Amino acid sequence: MPLSGDLFERVANAPAVPSGLPLVMLLTGFTDAGSAVSGLIDHLRETTDPQPIVVFDNDVLLDYRARRPIIVFEQDHLTQFRPSRLELSLAHDALGQPFLLLAGYEPDFAWNAFTQVVLELAEEFQVSGVSWVHAIAMPVPHTRPIGTTVSGNRTELIAAQSIWRPRTQVPATAGHLLEYRFVENGARVAGFVLLVPHYLAETENPDAVLAAADRLMSATGLVLTMDEVHAEREDFIKKVDDQVIASEELSQMLTTLEHRYDAYMAGYDPTDTDRVDDGGFSERDLPSADELAAELERYLASRPPGEDDKRGLG
Repeated sequence: MPLSGDLFERVANAPAVPSGLPLVMLLTGFTDAGSAVSGLIDHLRETTDPQPIVVFDNDVLLDYRARRPIIVFEQDHLTQFRPSRLELSLAHDALGQPFLLLAGYEPDFAWNAFTQVVLELAEEFQVSGVSWVHAIAMPVPHTRPIGTTVSGNRTELIAAQSIWRPRTQVPATAGHLLEYRFVENGARVAGFVLLVPHYLAETENPDAVLAAADRLMSATGLVLTMDEVHAEREDFIKKVDDQVIASEELSQMLTTLEHRYDAYMAGYDPTDTDRVDDGGFSERDLPSADELAAELERYLASRPPGEDDKRGLG
């Protein structure tokens, strides 16, 4: 792979890329509640046959001390080194439709240079639009569909799917910067923020992965194969429900979360594009999602050895 830039290398035998494809961006990093993004990256790498076009340089973009790569130790010797991956690939959905997939870690360094490279690659391949997703923890119940905040300039998607529209300041991610620059350049952009139940944010939540895939499909027209994740979701939700039923305190707090969520949604008008709400899901008025998480942890800690632990929910 000849070096063709300070931040990346072009793959020598990369496939030809048709012009006008949608670009999907999935970057892990600052927040990934429910492992929505990392789970979808793993799934798409297994089901969409992504063929790398550009590989970004870890030595330039990655802080190894913060996110160390995996080394495999086999009894008395090292057998495998697994570096982190950030690649732009040509992938295909279940119908064979091609799309561009930028997937991997969020860069720790050189955000401006990285963003400029992605913009130039998008221009080179004449992408038809840009979609990306990330997930944050919110005090919402797992018994309701995962909600979304939508940003960008796809007004039809914002009107149809954005249930929470705060006016606030948040720590930026590289994805935010990419969206900001793409919009400045006049690209069609949709950014999706999944609102994942706070008490399941540290689990590998198939429901969050499915929600991420659903939002991207709605923005791109792609058809992603998600049968395996649907099966995992059924098992996951059953385990969560069983644990809730077994704890009276947990059940009561979940009921309160449901009532608060339903009251908020009853007043939600998807046609009200001027609505700004900075407290619809605020923890100020709830009996604390942290209490719910703590109760779940206490319950799991009290279970006999060998039973599913919290991470086992995934």
